[in-house]
Amino acid sequence: MGFSEEAEAYMSFISDRLKHSRNKETGALPIMFSIRGETDLPEIELTHLDGHRSSRPVRIGNGAAFHKQLDIYGELMDAIYLYNKYGKPVSYDQWCAVRELTDYVCTIWEEPDMSIWEVRGQVQNFVYSKIMLWVALDRAVRLADKRCFPCPNRLKWLAVRDQICDDVMQKGFNYEMNAFVQSYESHDILDAATLIAPLVFFCAPNDPRFLGTLEQILKAPEKGGLTSTGLVYRYNTGKFDDGVGGREGAFSMVSFWLIEALTRAGGKSLKR
Repeated sequence: MGFSEEAEAYMSFISDRLKHSRNKETGALPIMFSIRGETDLPEIELTHLDGHRSSRPVRIGNGAAFHKQLDIYGELMDAIYLYNKYGKPVSYDQWCAVRELTDYVCTIWEEPDMSIWEVRGQVQNFVYSKIMLWVALDRAVRLADKRCFPCPNRLKWLAVRDQICDDVMQKGFNYEMNAFVQSYESHDILDAATLIAPLVFFCAPNDPRFLGTLEQILKAPEKGGLTSTGLVYRYNTGKFDDGVGGREGAFSMVSFWLIEALTRAGGKSLKR
């Protein structure tokens, strides 16, 4: 969109976080920061207030601040890759931080987490998180090749990237539903987060597995899908206990992902 100064400021902020905020023992990054880079974000309920249309409770802070959300490494690496492509070239020191982070991803990709949706129930092997860990490795390899950066563990990165892809295709796809599912454990539940797959080049937009996923998500909730009046729900709260409780409306971000996925797949080829 041309906001190069904002992109540079974001990259400077992230570089500081990579340098100062990683866990010294494990190498992990916190999943969120305040605008000043703080990670102490306690969640507090404001019982004297109502939200939109009297919804309760109203909370400030975020109880998910210390969740394990492994998808963050893919989103971060994609942002760094795009910054290098459209903003300013990544420096050598920034690359060294990327290299350490990518080595760390190789050690944790098989672990369960709490997903992009910050569930407060059981940790699982969420398909979206696995895809984004694949993205982390893929973008690191691409960046190394594009800039000819020294990359001593390149073969390891490639091997793990391939492992993740095969793992998702084998454990994250339900042949009876003909769709990618929410997690390896929730093997009969749709999750609109899987719409990201072709948008990050994990699979082709016209891959039969993804077209099947699109067809399932496009169905109305009462028919097992996630789409209602053109808008998309994240998942079926009647089937999946996210530990948060309550009902929810459609989610704008995944609705836009659906539009982009349909555009790339060619909407006319889908059965409705």
